[in-house]
Amino acid sequence: MRMCVHDLVCRQESKMENFLEFVISPSLKEQLSHAGFVKPTPVQTAAIPPGLEGKDVLATAQTGTGKTLVFLIPIFERLLRNGTDGIAALVLVPTRELAMQVAAQHDALRGRTLPMAALIVGGLSEYQQLEALRRGSRVVVATPGRLEDFLDRGLIRFSNLRMLVLDEADRMLDMGFRPAIRRIVAALPKERQTMCFSATMEGDTARLVKEYTKNPVRLTFGSTLRPSENVRLQALEVAAETKPQALRQLLKSETGPCLVFARTKRGSERIAAQLQRDGIHAAVIHGDRSQSERTAALRGFQQGHYRVLVATDLASRGIHVDNIAHVINYDLPEVAENFIHRIGRTGRAGNRGTASTLFQREQRRDVFELERRLGIQLERIRVDAISREDNLRPIRPEIAPSQPGRRPRIVQLPGEMLQLQMV
Repeated sequence: MRMCVHDLVCRQESKMENFLEFVISPSLKEQLSHAGFVKPTPVQTAAIPPGLEGKDVLATAQTGTGKTLVFLIPIFERLLRNGTDGIAALVLVPTRELAMQVAAQHDALRGRTLPMAALIVGGLSEYQQLEALRRGSRVVVATPGRLEDFLDRGLIRFSNLRMLVLDEADRMLDMGFRPAIRRIVAALPKERQTMCFSATMEGDTARLVKEYTKNPVRLTFGSTLRPSENVRLQALEVAAETKPQALRQLLKSETGPCLVFARTKRGSERIAAQLQRDGIHAAVIHGDRSQSERTAALRGFQQGHYRVLVATDLASRGIHVDNIAHVINYDLPEVAENFIHRIGRTGRAGNRGTASTLFQREQRRDVFELERRLGIQLERIRVDAISREDNLRPIRPEIAPSQPGRRPRIVQLPGEMLQLQMV
């Protein structure tokens, strides 16, 4: 049932129980079934049908809702029905990691009929990316900076393009890609379908999507500026000199994979190095790391080689790992929205998780402002001195702890890639 209110802003609830109920080709249904996609998420149920109808779609939703499959299914269906040569679809995303995940999801579902996607991002071999275009890729997954460079040098053409996807549009604007996006879209055919996905839809983001969409079907799912109800929120007041001890104790009280967020690149390196010295297997990911280093760290975390991943906000939307038990904000985020994106890494796909935030006495006002901005309340755990480890009570999320002998494996959720599950 769809209930539409002002300006086609919609909230949709559906009882669709299976991907086979979508009006799509038999071969695509077979690929979805083979990949283990059975029951669509609410976002997929609501957004895929208008996408299949060729309508522009503007969707806001929390992370972990399976948005990737929302645009891949309409893309696949269009490609299977239209055999025209040339690039038919362009997917713009903010980071290399997300681009790689989207391209991997595309290639896992394309079957034998469609060519692999062309991945166009900085930090990887330009020759291999150009070779993918020469081989006739129909879908391009790109970050704005490298794609703009390709356009400037005349290395890519979009004369046959029929679909544009802007994934995490707000994040791209936050990273300063507005000029690049404008130049890219100006090079695309005006007659096209546009699908836009964003965690927030305010200010510059709202103006951008209004400019690039035509009478879009607008879908909103829950509050995108509130944490998932599956996440337990808590805050620990600590002195600056005791923050490392507080982090260590939180990690010792947790048995599952943990994600630690630092504000700076240097800070993330320092935290990871200290954890390694303490005998805790930790990796680090931030913007100054090479692509190979970032990929190795993320995959090592996903495969269980590292129990802790230390990251800057660069990674807050690019990490898709199931069953992250605990997100720890070692440093407060610069903006409230980043708090949502950080803790959105836990409590995904129906699991429960914990998010802890460390702050100092002089940051109390910042915490109050964060709560006011997001309409939340963090459970306070005040720690005056933590020379003894029992000063911090153990904190466990409501998920099944890992057991001896269990090994991690990568699994898929509908529309997401590289999920980690303990088996």
